Amino acid sequence: MDTEQLLAPEDTSQLGRSRADVLDMLRAADGPLGVREVAQRTGLHPNTARFHLEALTEAGLAVRETEERETPGRPRIGYRAAADGPAGRRRYRLLAEMLTSLIAGTMPTPGKAAEDAGREWGAYLTEQPPPYQKLPAEEAIAKLAAVMEEMGFSPQAGAGDVDGQFRLCLRQCPFREVAERHQDVICSLHLGLMRGALDRMRAPLTADRLDPFVEPSLCIASLTEQDDPDEREPAAAGTR
Repeated sequence: MDTEQLLAPEDTSQLGRSRADVLDMLRAADGPLGVREVAQRTGLHPNTARFHLEALTEAGLAVRETEERETPGRPRIGYRAAADGPAGRRRYRLLAEMLTSLIAGTMPTPGKAAEDAGREWGAYLTEQPPPYQKLPAEEAIAKLAAVMEEMGFSPQAGAGDVDGQFRLCLRQCPFREVAERHQDVICSLHLGLMRGALDRMRAPLTADRLDPFVEPSLCIASLTEQDDPDEREPAAAGTR
């Protein structure tokens, strides 16, 4: 990747469907909207709604406001669309390259560090089912696909076979340019994210591995159905 690519401003027209919907909602609102309001109107998990709102704020497309209260209690945080669009140019690709190269160059086990971070974020961005509710494998995969779509992928679930093996095709990696240079970090992060999401869902599945770039714009996650997710052992490290 050359310097001009790294320093190119972000293309804010490609926000992903959910984030674009959140931005459209802010633009149509009469006043600032809170996280719970956005979550209720979009059907997103509150943590996912907050994730998109903060990303829009960092991109200069939204503004965070603290509303004053006349009664005791924590002030309400609201978000509204920025009136004049982005203030200045954002270069998150360069930031991603810098942070990824830092992890790859200084961590003794960069892949594990990235996977651990992915697990935490996967759990954070995923809604946990009610107590004692166990999801069928197909429903868990559909929910996992939705999480990966929120991350910017174009996922497509493959049918399972008699051995309980499933595939989740992940097209259009949102970090493809960085991943091509640092597969161990970026792909481990995404594998950990899927594992964290499945754990949070108490899904009867494990994410065994993630095969990156089997085609130029396609990565494939291999999933295995388990009899009882509460008794399964931790999955082995996947192929990077």
